[in-house]
Amino acid sequence: MVDQPSWDLLADLQLLLEFHFMQNALLAGTLVALLAGATGYFIVLRGQSFAAHTLSQVGFPGAAAGILLHLSPVLGLIGFCVTAALGIGLRGRGLDAGWRGESAAVGGILAFALAVGLLFFSLYAGSVEAIYAFLFGSILGVTDRDVLVTALTAALALLALAVIGRPLIFASVDPEAAEARGVPVRALALAFLVLVALSVAVAVQIVGTLLVFALLVTPGAAAQRLTPRPGLGLGLSTVLSLLFVWSGLSVAYFSPLPVGFAVTTLAFGTYVLARAR
Repeated sequence: MVDQPSWDLLADLQLLLEFHFMQNALLAGTLVALLAGATGYFIVLRGQSFAAHTLSQVGFPGAAAGILLHLSPVLGLIGFCVTAALGIGLRGRGLDAGWRGESAAVGGILAFALAVGLLFFSLYAGSVEAIYAFLFGSILGVTDRDVLVTALTAALALLALAVIGRPLIFASVDPEAAEARGVPVRALALAFLVLVALSVAVAVQIVGTLLVFALLVTPGAAAQRLTPRPGLGLGLSTVLSLLFVWSGLSVAYFSPLPVGFAVTTLAFGTYVLARAR
């Protein structure tokens, strides 16, 4: 716990921004929340939570590879997650095979990724804390370089999502009709999985690979419980993601609670309330 909160919101905000590590955390967290909230809405809409879960687990060997090779762990995360997304997309679902093709690809990639992660972990001779941080989140240790990588990744992914957003909604709701209308359903599915991979790679910094669903699935799931309108739901999912990250960082700053626990608890509590309405 750094300090005690007060009823003076401006003073509390000044405390949050007093240290450079918190400035980096809030900046990176905002970028991650924007990307994860927008992407997560489509993940829930398309029923690809298992694929997102697998990509989050692929992040562990990716981060381990980055540390082992003395590179940025974020670069390792991005490289491994994008590679796995391409593997799922190229060997994944088709209109005639339903979910079976994707489920088989996801299961195989998940098992291999965990095995590779174990190999890298056994080869790493340094402190295991650097690797454990990516299991549970290390947002308070984000560097200036990581913020830059996160900003570039989030900007490119959000731009791509804005371009493919409308046809992606059509292809997600009714893929057969979309394909009949000339929408490139398979190409959109592959592009979206790459965007999910980028979202996972940057979201891992907040809540870690084990808790990444707090940002990638829960805001979108809560938004779809609150409104059936795609445009409003997409905006609501993004707003909820931002609120979870900002509130989670604030709670963690003024208490001994871990950031990942705070973000996940806030997200889950909101989802439970959304389902109860």
